[in-house]
Amino acid sequence: MKIFSSGIPDQYYAVTSRLAAQGHQQTTMRMVASCILLLGLPAALAARNPASSPWGHGALAFAVIALACIAMATPWLRYRWPSRAQSTAAVVLGTFTLTVGCSLASDPLAGLLIATGFVFVLGYAALFHGARLQVVVAAASAATVLVLAVRVAMTDIATALAVTAPVVMINVVMAFGCRTIAEVAAAGGVRTDVEPLTGLLTRDGFDELAATLLGARHRDDDRYFVVAVAALDNFGPLQSLQGSRATDRARVAVGQALRETVRRDALIGHVGDAEFVVADTFTTTDPTPLAERIRGAVAGTPRGLTASIGVVCMPLRPLADRPPYDVIDEMVALATTAMYRARRRGGNQAEYIFDKEGM
Repeated sequence: MKIFSSGIPDQYYAVTSRLAAQGHQQTTMRMVASCILLLGLPAALAARNPASSPWGHGALAFAVIALACIAMATPWLRYRWPSRAQSTAAVVLGTFTLTVGCSLASDPLAGLLIATGFVFVLGYAALFHGARLQVVVAAASAATVLVLAVRVAMTDIATALAVTAPVVMINVVMAFGCRTIAEVAAAGGVRTDVEPLTGLLTRDGFDELAATLLGARHRDDDRYFVVAVAALDNFGPLQSLQGSRATDRARVAVGQALRETVRRDALIGHVGDAEFVVADTFTTTDPTPLAERIRGAVAGTPRGLTASIGVVCMPLRPLADRPPYDVIDEMVALATTAMYRARRRGGNQAEYIFDKEGM
């Protein structure tokens, strides 16, 4: 059981940020919703058949389970990824409804068949959440399958073994397989300081990685550190006319466009409702290509927004003795000031600051 006690933290936002970075969030959300609704289908069918359960209110319980599945699927049918609390609640409620639904079935063989639904819950909990939640799901799954297997064995031991074995095997393989994938994914470090909507770094996460990037570069190289702050020009009118759903989609689209535009090693953060920040190192003193790529990427989004951009470029060598976090704070502040100057000049343009003395 070492794999369940390895101490891997909850990876919910780290995994969702990777999905956002690859443009797979919406597809994954629809897939999760479809699985939940399909798991509720047997309960909905059983609710129409009074003989589906030996218990007096079994049909009513099946109807409640079907409605609970619809409620659990609803957050994944929306346009933005559910919160970690909603996801955890769905895993717990899904585990409970599966346990109850399998136990209510008149035919224990049917219950064992429905118990294969634990595979989905186990896999999801392993990939997105910590080991503790998966242990809860695994314990409920094992107890449910054991009780059903005993009920079948009371009439036919051979059938009980034949049916239970593949159900147990599928659940065990899924649990250990997904947990192994989670361990491999966490090997490089699990980041929790990402903004859940866009999957980009929060300000704290950006500052930490930017300070690391700043401190890791060799000061003898003729390199320059560049910070760019981009603010969406038409964000306020878009929110007033089309509401928060449109602005959320605009932020996601801009975040994805920035990922596809900047270099792979560049850092991108979402630090406000309509502000994004980028940090990178250059070998030349001209950050114009970066600013123009950012401006073009924003203008090319489906929403047709524009961006005012402030860019600060400084040589690394004079910054050698400065605290990295202080440097990042000052550069972001200077880039923000330059961004506001660009906006006052009409927007959809960039303002540059180049300090040869390194502040």
